[in-house]
Amino acid sequence: MSDLNTQAVARYKNNFLKEVEERVEDGHWVKMCMQCGVCAGSCPLGPAWQHSPQKIFMMIRAGKREEVLSSDSMWMCTSCYNCIVRCPRKLPITHIMHGLANYAHRLDMAPKGQPTREIARLFWNNLVKTGRVNELKFSLAMYFKDGVVQGVKNAMAMQGIGLGLMKAKRLNPMEIVGGHTCKGKADIQKIVAKAREIEDRRRGLA
Repeated sequence: MSDLNTQAVARYKNNFLKEVEERVEDGHWVKMCMQCGVCAGSCPLGPAWQHSPQKIFMMIRAGKREEVLSSDSMWMCTSCYNCIVRCPRKLPITHIMHGLANYAHRLDMAPKGQPTREIARLFWNNLVKTGRVNELKFSLAMYFKDGVVQGVKNAMAMQGIGLGLMKAKRLNPMEIVGGHTCKGKADIQKIVAKAREIEDRRRGLA
């Protein structure tokens, strides 16, 4: 290998690329991206991305750690899987983007106030308490996530829909107290706690 090639490989194998390969789901695939842009062209939200997937992958390979992990691009993915289906190299792009989002969240580097991140956090916190989502509590958490005043405004704006759901017996206000749950709720919480412990250890975050 020539000196020029050796230098190029050395620059390519930067610390952030290694970090992604070791700590992000399917991160070892990033180096396989050939920058064709098919993923960006296939994404229904392509024009809304701050950085398309192939740009994110190039930024990783360029060592731009802060720019990547603070980007809101990973949070734009809707899991439509068009990118995976059409990628010439069959890269698991959706999984990588979700993995990067999760990793940025764990490091607290994801953009503050990013709507998708906030929805995911509220949904997960609601779910792990009982093993099932309490729709009423989740809806109220969404309404009031920006404060009491905004929460009241949101609730008033949706009151017509709420009353309609109650009349159709699709919404029970008493669920705010208990709600539906699963058997073995404590066991579910233990499983989640153990999974987090294993994941943190595997990703070197423990």
